[in-house]
Amino acid sequence: MFLARITGSVVASTKVDSMIGQKLVVVEPLRVNEKTKGELVGTGRSFISVDVVGAGEGEVVLIVQGSSARFTDETKKLPVDCTIIGIVDTVTVGDTTIFKNHE
Repeated sequence: MFLARITGSVVASTKVDSMIGQKLVVVEPLRVNEKTKGELVGTGRSFISVDVVGAGEGEVVLIVQGSSARFTDETKKLPVDCTIIGIVDTVTVGDTTIFKNHE
């Protein structure tokens, strides 16, 4: 599992039947800033992920990849290898909260 921020969306008008109706988003994995240890920063990489939890652009989410991406009821029959399984509320490292969802 890893943390990522949703940075965009993907529209594919032609796809296999099992993917019709599935929301696809662009995500950028996040990591703890090595210097400050006080914030999450992007890695500069991007992935396409299926969103089964209804997350929105800009949100920090929890991602699984590989065979784990198909371990949810919603994805077990989908040809995916990256799935959003949660929307992150807070991230704490040691005694410091380095991310808090502002909803």
